[in-house]
Amino acid sequence: MMVSFFDQFASPSFLGLPLISVAIALPWIMFPTPPARWVNNRLITLQTWFINRFTNQLLLPLNVGGHKWALLLTSLMVFLITINMLGLLPYTFTPTTQLSLNMGLAVPLWLATVIIGLRYQPTTALGHLLPEGTPIPLIPVLIIIETISLFIRPLALGVRLTANLTAGHLLIQLIATAVFVLMPMMPTVAILTATVLFLLTLLEVAVAMIQAYVFVLLLSLYLQENV
Repeated sequence: MMVSFFDQFASPSFLGLPLISVAIALPWIMFPTPPARWVNNRLITLQTWFINRFTNQLLLPLNVGGHKWALLLTSLMVFLITINMLGLLPYTFTPTTQLSLNMGLAVPLWLATVIIGLRYQPTTALGHLLPEGTPIPLIPVLIIIETISLFIRPLALGVRLTANLTAGHLLIQLIATAVFVLMPMMPTVAILTATVLFLLTLLEVAVAMIQAYVFVLLLSLYLQENV
């Protein structure tokens, strides 16, 4: 039976029950809980420093009204980074390679930013659909184009995260398969290929972190336009 390279992206199941819920909930259990002490251990100190630095960087361009989203955006960032990093381990499943999950995160959050803009600043929110100084004959065309680009935003968020992680996992599997095939025939080439595989794995670690950051950063930019 020939196994497809895309089988790794199929949601695992046990006794007919999908295990994607376990894969989503497990990362939260792994995070250490800060104790009620003045001096924490190094892991909690590093975790707190990272979260504080990210929150400050994320909320820098936002006004006071957007600071209410700090907990949500920071939690989403930690959640995505953890899932993406754990998905690089052998015999694991990466939920963020599923477009349905990414769209389930992108659409409600994007829609919330749009609703906030229409509720508190309707004139400014609708003004984004028509740039200032537009010639009168181009007004209907530009309104249609800007409306389409507005509704494409959540799709771009979900597809970008899915495509980058899927492509990286496929490349790792292809090169790993090539290493196993070349090892008995051409050991020297196999060692060089294994070196490329190691470098690609390091790159995928960076991609897993960067894509989570880009996802949350774009959401903060959409929020900035509406608060």
